[in-house]
Amino acid sequence: MTGPAGYRVGIDVGGTFTDLICVTPDGEVLLDKTPTTPDDQSVGVMQGIALLAQRAQLSTADFCARIDALVHGTTIADNTMIEMKGASTGLLVTRGHRDEIEMRRVHKEEIWDPSYPAPLPIARRRARIPIPERVDFEGRVVLPLDENAVRKGVRRLRQLGCTSIAVLFMHSFTNPAHELRARELVLEEFPDVEHISLSHEVLPRAPEFERTSTTLVNAYVAPRIAHYTRHLTDELRAAGYAGQMLIMQSTGGVMPPDYVARKAVSLLGSGPTGGVMGAAVAAGRSGVRDFVAVDMGGTSYDVCLVRGGAPEIKTDWNWRYRYYIGLPMVDVQSVGAGGGSIASVRQGALLVGPESAGAQPGPACYGRGGARATVTDADALLGYLPVEGFAGGRMTLDVDASRAAITRDVGKPLGLDVIDAAWGIERIVNANMANAVRRVLSTHGADPRTMAMIAYGGNGAVHAWAQAVELGIRRILVPKSAPAFSALGLLVADYLIDLQRAYVVPLSQVDVARVRTLMSEMLDEADKELEPANLGEGHVQTQLFAQMCYPGQNFDMSVPVPEGTSLGDGGLLDLAGRFHDQHASDRGFSFPNQQPLLRGVRLVASGSTPKPDALARTGSTVDASQARKGSRGVWFGTEFVDSPVYDGVALGPGATVEGPAIIEEPFTVVVLAPGNVARLDQHGNYDISL
Repeated sequence: MTGPAGYRVGIDVGGTFTDLICVTPDGEVLLDKTPTTPDDQSVGVMQGIALLAQRAQLSTADFCARIDALVHGTTIADNTMIEMKGASTGLLVTRGHRDEIEMRRVHKEEIWDPSYPAPLPIARRRARIPIPERVDFEGRVVLPLDENAVRKGVRRLRQLGCTSIAVLFMHSFTNPAHELRARELVLEEFPDVEHISLSHEVLPRAPEFERTSTTLVNAYVAPRIAHYTRHLTDELRAAGYAGQMLIMQSTGGVMPPDYVARKAVSLLGSGPTGGVMGAAVAAGRSGVRDFVAVDMGGTSYDVCLVRGGAPEIKTDWNWRYRYYIGLPMVDVQSVGAGGGSIASVRQGALLVGPESAGAQPGPACYGRGGARATVTDADALLGYLPVEGFAGGRMTLDVDASRAAITRDVGKPLGLDVIDAAWGIERIVNANMANAVRRVLSTHGADPRTMAMIAYGGNGAVHAWAQAVELGIRRILVPKSAPAFSALGLLVADYLIDLQRAYVVPLSQVDVARVRTLMSEMLDEADKELEPANLGEGHVQTQLFAQMCYPGQNFDMSVPVPEGTSLGDGGLLDLAGRFHDQHASDRGFSFPNQQPLLRGVRLVASGSTPKPDALARTGSTVDASQARKGSRGVWFGTEFVDSPVYDGVALGPGATVEGPAIIEEPFTVVVLAPGNVARLDQHGNYDISL
């Protein structure tokens, strides 16, 4: 596979800004931002592409015609679940399991509040149709499918206004015949249905609640995803782009729109995942393998632990927006703490977030009609942000508007002067973010004092110094491409397919020939899915796993099967040993004398994509004093400190800056507290020691 000759573009849609990054044919890295357009994200995407075309000194049509790869990260799936504005969804389910989704495995987010409301239903009870049918756990038909009941149920769902239908029959992952026939009947009775989700295609394994929840969410978000991707593809075609758009998934890989439309649930949380993948590459090039990745944008703050150069992947108990998602996900946790987080006083307490001013109207200092005090307003008032030349020179901040908003919303209610009020906002939001990091690290037994931090997003570099102090972290990496780092992560992500086949049996009773057959089927399916990508020989890697657990456990774990399709009877003993060892390592205990249960096999296939040689554009000035552009007062907790300001664009590898100081990049600011020392390394990362 030869490297691309044209442009490679990554586009990540965030809550406030749409980030864009472009690698030119010469290897130069261009980054830009444009406000997100929530009503139609494609508008902001196309506006961003026009900005990149201008940077490349081309017309939009010429630029699009020369794009070799376009990778996109979108929040459509997340926004759909946040707003609960998905498709009107109905469910065809095995009789007796109509209320599986209501029981939720007795999970309750607020265990001490008996009045805490249930989540809004994706499918109302009247839209959950019980169907007489039954297949046992070995795939034997116990009760034939009642086709008349399916037809009547579909007609009822159509009368109820359902436009998307989920089909979930017991043990369909061992024998999908009933679900496949149900799809045929749905199309006969309701030919213009927008979407049909079959549980054995979405999540081909037990348990039932997890499969029910995942399939319903897929049916709920898929029509909106499909509409958006079709619309954006049409816009790109009209603009001159003839190639294939790739979309980031929550597993950390990319796939084309047709694939993700069938498995739309895999897009939940995919936006922050791009940043983590980029962080792993950037930190790895600087020799950092164990770190916590933090992304502070305009709306949220995302945290992920990376050890050994690979992000933690969570395979069970993945709850998103009060629904369970039974797919492997990069373990990114988010809190409502961003530059647009709104500060308010309630019952005498200062609160910051999770409500955000978003892209419109934005913080008060943006001058777009926002009037409420935000974190960005506090940043501007305390000297962290440039008044002139903000956002790549496109904005001038209205600090007087920030002062007025903070005085009204925080200062007067608490009896504080405006600077103390602004510092209070900073302390609260920094504490919220530090607590989010502690929560993530504690679940994995990681000590922040032994780790580095890589900070990105438009606001990550502004607040990293304060968070690191609170957490005891002594080293921070800030990539020069940090403002569009999630977009960069899209360009370094590989194609990724994650497949499973169910086979429930005690390990001693495993039919090895059947296991090999299931593995071969998955390998064939992965080859077909990746064939359009034309990756070439040697660019696809596959890993095979056995899904195993102890009898009685609800959640299994993926145990590597390096023997692959050559697994023999003798390999089962080794497989059992690997399971016991991995269980002890991951969960802290094991039962070596207990026979494990095989619940299925899994395949992860990745197809490598070209990686840019450089991750950022650097200048040539090694002597930082020659890049100094002035100074300004910056608040570091007790008083304003006169701090030199440096032009980050001019700084080259080897440049060293001592704090207190401000390094201004086009779309972010690196804040160095007194005693901090930053050195720009050859990979375009500010390596900061505290």
